[in-house]
Amino acid sequence: MNVLLIGGGGREHALAWAMAASPLLARMYAAPGNPGIAEHAEIVRLDPADHAAVARFAGANGVDLVVVGPEAPLCAGLGDDLESAGIPVFGPSRAAARLEGSKSFTKELARANAIPTAAFAHFTSREAAAAHVAAREAPMVVKADGLAAGKGVTVCATRAEAGEAVEAVFAGAFGPGASVVIEDMLAGEEASFFVLCDGTHILPLASAQDHKRALDGDEGPNTGGMGAYSPAPVMDEQMTGLVLDRIIEPTVSAMARAGTPYRGVLYAGLMITANGPELIEYNVRFGDPEAQVLMMRLKSDLLPALVATVEGGLKHFDLRWRDDAALTVVLAAKGYPGSYRSGEEIRGLERAGAIDGVEVFHAGTALADGRLVSAGGRVLDVTARAATIAEARRRAYAAVDLIDWPGGFCRRDIAWRAIARGGAGA
Repeated sequence: MNVLLIGGGGREHALAWAMAASPLLARMYAAPGNPGIAEHAEIVRLDPADHAAVARFAGANGVDLVVVGPEAPLCAGLGDDLESAGIPVFGPSRAAARLEGSKSFTKELARANAIPTAAFAHFTSREAAAAHVAAREAPMVVKADGLAAGKGVTVCATRAEAGEAVEAVFAGAFGPGASVVIEDMLAGEEASFFVLCDGTHILPLASAQDHKRALDGDEGPNTGGMGAYSPAPVMDEQMTGLVLDRIIEPTVSAMARAGTPYRGVLYAGLMITANGPELIEYNVRFGDPEAQVLMMRLKSDLLPALVATVEGGLKHFDLRWRDDAALTVVLAAKGYPGSYRSGEEIRGLERAGAIDGVEVFHAGTALADGRLVSAGGRVLDVTARAATIAEARRRAYAAVDLIDWPGGFCRRDIAWRAIARGGAGA
C-alpha cells in the first residue's frame, strides 16, 4: 500500500521507521518530512495546511492511507477533508480532536462523565481569571486553552506566578486564543497512556513516561518533552485496568454518544495520585518523544494496526511488544524552550547510531550545502532499546556523547524515577 505521512518531527521519523519495516508498504511519501524521514520516504513539497492540495496529491498518487502525525492539522480538520475526498486517514475528525484542541472541552467532558481530574475553572476574561487567582491558594496550574506545542501549561507555586501566567496567556504568548483554564495542582507521578480507538473499540498500547521540564531534577520550564522511557513501572496491570475503566472507556463512550466518535490514537496524560489515576489532559496523536520509545518496543507490524483503526477492526486485533525497555534522550538547542539558534552543524550521527540497539531520530534538522544542521528547538531523539531501563539509558547516553554539536544540550537524568524505584526491568 502507498502511505502519505504528514509531519516532520521526531515522532514522525519514528513512525516512518516503523512503517518502513512493513511488508505491506509499497511506497511512502512524507510532507514536510526531515532528513531522517527521507531515509524511508520520498519527501514531497506539500503544505499540510492546504487540505485540498493534500487530497489532490493523495488521489493522484494512489495513496491508500494518510497518517497524520501532529495535532494542528487534525484540529484544523484535515481528517474531515480527506475523508470527504474518499481518502482513508489515520487521525480523528475536527470535532473529536477537540479533546486536545480545547482544554475546557475536555475538562467539561470529564466533569459530565465523572472522569477523575483536577478541579478547574475556565475563563475568557483576563479580569475574571486574575480575580480567581487572587482569591485562591497556591499552588495551581494555568493552562492556555488551545494548542501550544506542549508549552502552554504553567505550574505555579505562588499567586504571583499564576497571575503572570494568566497575563501571558491573554497577551498571546501561547497563541492567539483568549481563554484560560486554571486548575488545582495534582500530586503524584505522571505517566503517559496510549490506546488505539476505532470509534467503538479500544486497543491499549505499551505504557511510557516522559520528562516535561527542561533541566535535570525536573527543574526549569515546561517543554514539549526532553526524554521518555517505556515501560512505565507505575503503570502495572492493576493501574492500567483503572485507567481504562475510569478514564478511557467513559471518554470514548461519551464521544460516541455525542455523534463524534473518536478514531485514531488517544494519548492520556495522567497523574497517578494517592486516590488513583487522574486525567491531566488528552492529546489526539502519538506523544513526542513517547512515540520513539513505543516504536522501538513494538514487535508487531504497525501498518495493519493503523488500517484496523481506520476501518473499525480493532475488536479482535492485538499487538505484540518486546519485553525490552526503551529510552530516548532529546538533544535540544541551547536556550530551548526559549529563544535558540538554528543552522548549527551536527556531526557524529553515524557513530552514535552504530551502538547496538540505538536509533537516532531526527526532530528538528535540515540539510544545508550537504551538511546536517539544527533547525528547531528539539533537534534529535537518541533512542536505545535494551533488557532493562538502566541499560537502555547507558546506551542512549553513550550515543549522545558521540554526537558533535556544541550548541545542543540534554537532560542527564532520564528515567530517574524508574531506576530509583528498582525492581524488575529497571
